[in-house]
Amino acid sequence: MNSLATPSRLLTAFLFLALAWLSLPNCMAADKQLRIGSLVPKNSLYHRQLMDIGEAWRAAQAENSKYVVYPDGSQGGEAEMARRMRIGQLQGALLSVVGLQEIEPSITALQAIPMLFRSWEELDYVREKMRPSMEKKFLDKGFVVLAWGDAGWVRFFSKDAALRPDDYKKMKFFAWGSEPDQQAIMKSLGYTPVPLETSDILPAIQTGMINVVPSTPYFALATQIYTSAPHMLEINWAPIVGALVLTKKTWDGMSPATQAAMRTASEKAGVQIRAKARQEVEEAVDAMKKRGLIVSRPSAEQMREWTEFAEKLYPRIRGTMVPADTFDEVQAHLKDFRTGKAK
Repeated sequence: MNSLATPSRLLTAFLFLALAWLSLPNCMAADKQLRIGSLVPKNSLYHRQLMDIGEAWRAAQAENSKYVVYPDGSQGGEAEMARRMRIGQLQGALLSVVGLQEIEPSITALQAIPMLFRSWEELDYVREKMRPSMEKKFLDKGFVVLAWGDAGWVRFFSKDAALRPDDYKKMKFFAWGSEPDQQAIMKSLGYTPVPLETSDILPAIQTGMINVVPSTPYFALATQIYTSAPHMLEINWAPIVGALVLTKKTWDGMSPATQAAMRTASEKAGVQIRAKARQEVEEAVDAMKKRGLIVSRPSAEQMREWTEFAEKLYPRIRGTMVPADTFDEVQAHLKDFRTGKAK
């Protein structure tokens, strides 16, 4: 009887194992291959920190684990990388707000409100106050936030010198192709945005397709933007805020020990990125000045023009580029910080 039942039992066992394999949360595949995309330059501070996280991940895995970072925008722009994560071509990405907003629009409150933050201390305070709810929103969208970072203040690099807001109306601005609301606001105010991907910036400046690039000093140095746009206006227009995110599917496929190792390594990397990136702002400016960069510093009167110009943008930004409730929340946190009510 046992010999007659063997083929049936073997078939049943085989089907059971096959179904069990298909139902696994990709722990036999996703957690052994981690592909991370980013626009950060190869061998930069940000790239090195991503590689350190990879070492922690590999150490917590079994053999044959593969960790790959794709720097320099080799996986496309940030919107494209968000798409690639959704379809499983990437398991994670280090993105600025430009890419993060493709997942959760409220993140724009930390970057898209010009001249709102006066110091890194203000940004740190607001980000930490909003961090729990923000990370919950990302989790609800299927992504786990592992680390928060920033990359310096945006300043304007242009072919010709400019000091006032009106000086830039005769120029053509680089604009992120994935930010139509920003482009619409710029056009309504008499400016000329040219939507491009990051990889197109340098050739676009060289050919005259654009004349001005809003960029952090570190990025301008690393990509050599300043060689074709040698004038920098020294105002802190907005901080570039970013985060390392993984898909929840990838995260859920990791063991608790691996998740703990990733949390520890990522938190450490975020602290390092924030500290060193802020230090490198002035170092990058000094390096570019030695190579011909011309820095223009607005007078007190010109700064008032910039402040008034930025504040006039707020009603246009609230409810379009930044969700109204999040815009108001940031303002409330800043008010508490500035009046000494910070908790």
